[in-house]
Amino acid sequence: MLRGLYTAAAGMVAQQNRHDTVTNNISNINTPGYKQNNAVTRSFPEMLLQLTGADQGQTAIGRVNTGVFAEESLQIQLQGDLMQTNRSSDFAIMSDIAVPGITFDASGKYVSEEGELTFQPQAFFTIEDAAGETRYTRAGNFTVDEQGYLTMADGSRVVGAAGTPIQLPAGISMDQLTMSPDFQLINNVTGASVGGLLLTRVDNPNELVREGDGKFRLLGDPGSARPLEAGDRVEVRQGYIERSNVDPAQSMVDLMSAMRAYEANQKVVQFYDRSLEKAVNEVGRI
Repeated sequence: MLRGLYTAAAGMVAQQNRHDTVTNNISNINTPGYKQNNAVTRSFPEMLLQLTGADQGQTAIGRVNTGVFAEESLQIQLQGDLMQTNRSSDFAIMSDIAVPGITFDASGKYVSEEGELTFQPQAFFTIEDAAGETRYTRAGNFTVDEQGYLTMADGSRVVGAAGTPIQLPAGISMDQLTMSPDFQLINNVTGASVGGLLLTRVDNPNELVREGDGKFRLLGDPGSARPLEAGDRVEVRQGYIERSNVDPAQSMVDLMSAMRAYEANQKVVQFYDRSLEKAVNEVGRI
């Protein structure tokens, strides 16, 4: 009896994790560059039940599953919609990087006949945080601080093509600069470049760990983050920001599904609780 109680309790914990993940997605629908998280659940290993006896040996009864657990949360690093802001310091990345011989599905992955999984590479702005460490982001709603550095809202500086933070020359504002197709900031008056954005290609976006404020750090092989290659289909649009890729309608469906599954497991726990109460208070008196 307790095995069923534990199974239902594990289901409640898994659905609570799923509910929290979807709620976080919904709360970030309007966050620029936010990437949706999906909660992944996995069943515990099945157990083989056998009937044992002194005379008849062992007889297989069947397999039993002991519930599920929340294994991890996977990020969906797909392109979000662009929203025009007409702010010269806002930038949005449009990334559709192809890999020869591979056709990615709608979720941005490819599974070979041998079962090998490949994720679509994605392009990111390169950022230097307050500690001087390299981070990556798709949140291009930048501002210019008092020293002329192009920064994120938390003060992290945008890294240029030269590998150093972008600093505008004295007396130059973002309204006087235009983004060229090769990601250079061009002075509208002189036609000279004041620097370019450093875009980084991450071969496996799932190796990025979310740090908050729209920033990611690379957890895997450092070699999987490298400059864009010739032919990579990446475009940067000035005066736009990339919206989150959260699907509001699907998120509401997932939220209700998690709630219903949680309630179903809760009813099972209540049933076992009443059964145990009857076994202790009534059966025990007989």
